[in-house]
Amino acid sequence: MSRRSLLAVGSAATAGLAVGGGAAVSATPATEPADPWARLTTGNKRFAAGRPRHPHQSPDYRESLATGQQPVACVLGCADSRVPAELLFDQGLGDLFSVRAVGEVLDDAVVGSIEYAVEHLHVPLVVILGHSECGAVKAAIDLVRGQSHVTGSVDTVARAIEATVRATRPDPDDKKFTAACVRNQTTQIKAELTTRSHAIRTVGPRIVTAVYDLRTGLVTSH
Repeated sequence: MSRRSLLAVGSAATAGLAVGGGAAVSATPATEPADPWARLTTGNKRFAAGRPRHPHQSPDYRESLATGQQPVACVLGCADSRVPAELLFDQGLGDLFSVRAVGEVLDDAVVGSIEYAVEHLHVPLVVILGHSECGAVKAAIDLVRGQSHVTGSVDTVARAIEATVRATRPDPDDKKFTAACVRNQTTQIKAELTTRSHAIRTVGPRIVTAVYDLRTGLVTSH
């Protein structure tokens, strides 16, 4: 590589650093959509197709985040081991403020975490992400049907989703009914979050409800 090429690369790298919140953080690559949700869905398509880029995972980028963060979105997802937001949206360090709770159930800590992302990190987007075959939703369905076998705090989680199940139109097809309950749970959580959080109402970030399909790897909003 010539000296001129090296200087060009160095200039581009310097231009790609922006100071915000006390951290030097690389700007979004030119090939990525500027809209946060479009960026996440584009990354998800790469992931589902088996062509992830694994961005923002280099040692230099990691070091640039040591003094601050500027995530593009907050994602409230299930604690299920199969749905890590950074992987399925093909994002990297510092890109997502991830909050995880079984069945996306809200408590004060979960709401507070989302509020922190909205008020202090100024994320413009909050994603409430359910997923197919959710065990928490299935437990709530069993509870409503009188077939529940969970106890302790797991029972508390199922009861937190019970209202969603009862509000979902019955379907003789169990898979379709479960899928409908999963979708409705994300919608219910959006409504509950808006009611409970003054920060959400006043700051007004965009809120997207979506479901991740375990088989296809795709995220679909609704």
